[in-house]
Amino acid sequence: MKTGRILAASGAILALSLSANVQAERPQNRFAAELLDAHNEERAEFGAPELKWSQRLAREAEQWAQAIAREGRMRHASIDERGGAGENLWMGSAGNYSASFMVRAFAEEKRHFRPGEFPDISRTGNWRDVGHYTQVVWHETREVGCAVARNQRDDFLVCRYWPAGNIYGREIR
Repeated sequence: MKTGRILAASGAILALSLSANVQAERPQNRFAAELLDAHNEERAEFGAPELKWSQRLAREAEQWAQAIAREGRMRHASIDERGGAGENLWMGSAGNYSASFMVRAFAEEKRHFRPGEFPDISRTGNWRDVGHYTQVVWHETREVGCAVARNQRDDFLVCRYWPAGNIYGREIR
């Protein structure tokens, strides 16, 4: 069974640039388009409006993906480093995963989700157990941009969201 890793809270590099041939609203790159479609499928199921692709967010995500691939470990950028954007991270063995698989890893958290006021939104009692999923489906989020960078062993996916979700005191239903 294929598994990847996502981060809940916080060698040479081959960058798979997803921002190189993107236009506003809809990327031209097939992998990036699959990332956007996978996000929007989850949002449609949840009842949230579709996201548009952001070339700016994809460029910023690419820079961060390259940085963490060089380090060989996942870690979130600080809020300042990402300009206040939301961020989801995923990591898995290089070349083994589709874009939709990566986004589905975020969406699998919905099994723990319960509607409510953030951060009281998880059946486990820990919002981090659903934080990737809630960022994907956060109603007020309008744009997404993602990128993957590869080191000798792993692919690192970074998705950035604008405006950010998971805001304390806000309802998510």
